[in-house]
Amino acid sequence: MASINLIEAFQEFKDAENIDRPTMMKVVEDVFKTLLRKKYGSDDNFDVIVNAEKGDLEIMRRRMIVNDGEVNDPLAEIAYKDAARIEPDFEVGEELYEGIDIMDFGRRAILAAKQTLASRIGDLKKNVLVKKYHDRIGDIINAEVYQVWKKEILLLDEDGNELILPKSEQIPQDYFKKGESIRAVVRRVDLKNNSPVIILSRTSPEFLAKLLEIEVPEIFDGLIVIKKIVRDPGERAKVAVESFDDRIDPVGACVGMKGSRIHGIVRELKNENIDVINWTANTQLLIQRSLTPAKITTMNLNNESMQADVYLKPDQVSLAIGRKGVNIKLAQELTGFSIDVFRDNEGEVEEFDIDLEEFSDEIETWIIDELKRIGCDTARSVLDLTAEELERRTDLERETIDDVRKVLENEFKKE
Repeated sequence: MASINLIEAFQEFKDAENIDRPTMMKVVEDVFKTLLRKKYGSDDNFDVIVNAEKGDLEIMRRRMIVNDGEVNDPLAEIAYKDAARIEPDFEVGEELYEGIDIMDFGRRAILAAKQTLASRIGDLKKNVLVKKYHDRIGDIINAEVYQVWKKEILLLDEDGNELILPKSEQIPQDYFKKGESIRAVVRRVDLKNNSPVIILSRTSPEFLAKLLEIEVPEIFDGLIVIKKIVRDPGERAKVAVESFDDRIDPVGACVGMKGSRIHGIVRELKNENIDVINWTANTQLLIQRSLTPAKITTMNLNNESMQADVYLKPDQVSLAIGRKGVNIKLAQELTGFSIDVFRDNEGEVEEFDIDLEEFSDEIETWIIDELKRIGCDTARSVLDLTAEELERRTDLERETIDDVRKVLENEFKKE
């Protein structure tokens, strides 16, 4: 029986550990049946036998022995005299099994088979990798930094598969060196030039959700559920949680004794501030909690337009807005409401003040809207802040801020 050893010729067998044996054997069989069809026109009377353990391949040809001169189909039948040359004991009506020498296909055909087989196994590996990581989307994995580039980082998993962590999916304060082990969540699986590209993320809400699941057993056990997470990576995050057990305080469980559970997550996220709040179906209460750490005095809600006007004491306004407006932005994302912040001066001796809208003929509307976004809805509320603070908290140029302050100051001089 002619055979061919595949261990050296098809080294991919050893490397393709994730591909199951039956699949590999089927691929090899298909490749050699293609060779048979090219040489003989049909593969109906041929058996390709693969021993995946040893790497051996055998091709057997089956033909029925018929009387001399009665051969109608040379592929399926053989004359008795020809069969007798192979084995004298054969009789008419028996099946003759004959091994096919691989070298009969010719050197070029065998080389083409090797290339086809290598390509097919390569495709199988890609499919296995895609399925493996498609099933792990949303899971945290550990990977080792292999190469650091300007726009992305190349990592290797425990099996040596390449993973990508783009700059856009990194926390701004992240800094990694080659050989370092990092944690990230599997974000998606892309196909680039027909090759799978595994994209990781450290900025997605799913990453924070999985970190909480690891640190808080009640979340892992399903006693506490995360209703929603919003993040400004590296700056602040808000996590709304709800407990299915009245005996469990969801916020206390997530934070832990003296912050023991949350501290590890904060360090992993490069000191990102994490506000954990109780979820509620009461919209007003949810908005109030979402503006943590600020304390609201009163609130006007318009459910139709999804608009909330929030009034706070002057010293609470900056807390509600937060650094670079992050706190109010996340509160809006969490609640789905557009939130406007106003100063509540009730109980104080009020100075003469003018609403910013009164200056609409001298100050452009978009500038007024930008100032109102940070809680400055009157002339004095603008002048109470330094030009430097206004520049830091708004998207306005310094020149524009100086012009606005001049207009407002001149109005008070007139008065």
